[in-house]
Amino acid sequence: MQLHSTKIPGCFELELNVFQDQRGRFVKIFHRDIFESHHLETHFAEAYYSYSIQNVLRGLHFQIPPKDHTKMVHCAQGEVIDAVVDLRIGSPTYGQFEVFELSAEKGNLIYIPPGLAHGFYTASEVALLMYQVSTVYAPEHDRGLLWNSAGIPWPSSNPIISEKDQEWTALAEFETPFIYESSVS
Repeated sequence: MQLHSTKIPGCFELELNVFQDQRGRFVKIFHRDIFESHHLETHFAEAYYSYSIQNVLRGLHFQIPPKDHTKMVHCAQGEVIDAVVDLRIGSPTYGQFEVFELSAEKGNLIYIPPGLAHGFYTASEVALLMYQVSTVYAPEHDRGLLWNSAGIPWPSSNPIISEKDQEWTALAEFETPFIYESSVS
């Protein structure tokens, strides 16, 4: 497992060890000792997945304090274009985004600290995206940004998107509750 910094402080791309043979593939997505050695979150309260068809865009999602959370995402089947947006006041990358290509073939994972919005676009015929989060889902703290308001170069200008995701606040109008802590790894 290799950890790569991104331009957004505290957000990392992890290259996972993919073991493949005639039977298929085996991938370890979490190792407590490795995460602890990099001062990353090791307690995850929930794990879930989404199954999406091609041209689906989900996001940009996050939870606000006190139920904000660290999130890890990886694509177990297919390929997605994954994006995060920094919403932390005082961050050197406040309002900026980072885009990643996640795929089962590539075997990579994104570690997303609290204060970042997250979303993805399904590039393959289908995609299975796995999530681990450090707090339990709290509907009253669930928020999002309008998917096309942060300048992210999504592959489609007309994706399949939920009604809820079409109604989020645009980045320019969003009043963030998140504060950047420079001690974040």
